[in-house]
Amino acid sequence: MSDQEPSLGNRILRFFIKEEDSASTAEGTPPTTNAAPPRPAEAPAQTPVASAAGSQTARSSAPSPGPGHLDPKFAEHLANVLAQNNPPGPDYFEFRETLKSLTNLGLPEDKQFQAAWASFKALGGPADVGVLTRTANQYVAALQKDRDGFTKSVDTALTERVGGLENEQKRLQADNDALTRQMQEIEQKRAANTERLQAITGEMSEQGAKIRQNQQNYETTYAHFVEQINDDIRKLTQYLK
Repeated sequence: MSDQEPSLGNRILRFFIKEEDSASTAEGTPPTTNAAPPRPAEAPAQTPVASAAGSQTARSSAPSPGPGHLDPKFAEHLANVLAQNNPPGPDYFEFRETLKSLTNLGLPEDKQFQAAWASFKALGGPADVGVLTRTANQYVAALQKDRDGFTKSVDTALTERVGGLENEQKRLQADNDALTRQMQEIEQKRAANTERLQAITGEMSEQGAKIRQNQQNYETTYAHFVEQINDDIRKLTQYLK
């Protein structure tokens, strides 16, 4: 089965994606199709991981995603999922392949289904239509299971990547808040220093004036004392010969 899966996967892919649709999608133009568009994200070998979701900066500020489009890597991935879940023997996909071969014959839709059903039985397929519906539902269930895994990977990517960015955002905001408080404290200290500088300037003038006045008072008092003593000396010399 594993050797046949790539070939079957390509066949299944052609059921859902036309070659021109695949080419236009690769160029960035959404194709016209009835298939539901997959979610945009990275797709590894098995279950695609939503690494694209991790590129958002934060849940609160992230832009809303635009309308989805058919992504070739997801289409290939889902086709391989279906191929891996293809049971032995003719089933829904063999019928679908036969039906696809009749699309260019110009038959009405009901005639296409009837002709495909006849060809399917002629090629050895079971005569019970229920086989087609049951296997088709099994494929839907396989796709839903894969979608559940993909959705889980999206949640994990959001938690790890966006959550990590949110933690960084909180840390940086806390740093900014601390810096803002420090700046406020510095500004308050600067204002207090400026006020003190202004006060010191006035005090310097006042103290300088007091000191100079004291000096003047000292000199005057000194001169008075010296003058008195010198006057006494003159009188002693004059009167006590």
